[in-house]
Amino acid sequence: QVQLVESGGGLVQAGGSLRLSCAASGRTFSSYAMGWFRQAPGKEREFVASISWSGGNTYYADSVKGRFTISRDNAKNTVYLQMNSLKPDDTAVYYCAADPSHVALFRTGNANYWGQGTQVTVSS
Repeated sequence: QVQLVESGGGLVQAGGSLRLSCAASGRTFSSYAMGWFRQAPGKEREFVASISWSGGNTYYADSVKGRFTISRDNAKNTVYLQMNSLKPDDTAVYYCAADPSHVALFRTGNANYWGQGTQVTVSS
C-alpha cells in the first residue's frame, strides 16, 4: 500500500513562505498524478494544485495562482508545494493526494491515497 507523509507546515507571518513536502512509499510513485488539497477551519476541503505523472502538466486553484508552485522529484518519491506571499486566508490543514488519473484528481478531488495532513497557520 502507498503511504503519503506530509511535512514542512508550521506558523508563519503574512507575506512569508513555506515549502511543503510529501514523501511517498512504495515503488509506483512515478505512475501517479499528485495533488495538494487544503481544509480551512469551518470550510470544506478544496483543491489547491496538482501535477501529472511526468510533471509536465500542472493545475492551480485561482486563489493560489502566482503564489504557489507544485513540483515533483520522482527519483526521491517526493512532491513539493512552494508557498510564497502567504496570507491569513491560506491557513488550513494541507493534504497530499495521489491518483492514477490526473483528470479525476483535479476535476473531482478523488484520490486513491491521502496523507495525514500538515498544519499551515499564517498570522496577520
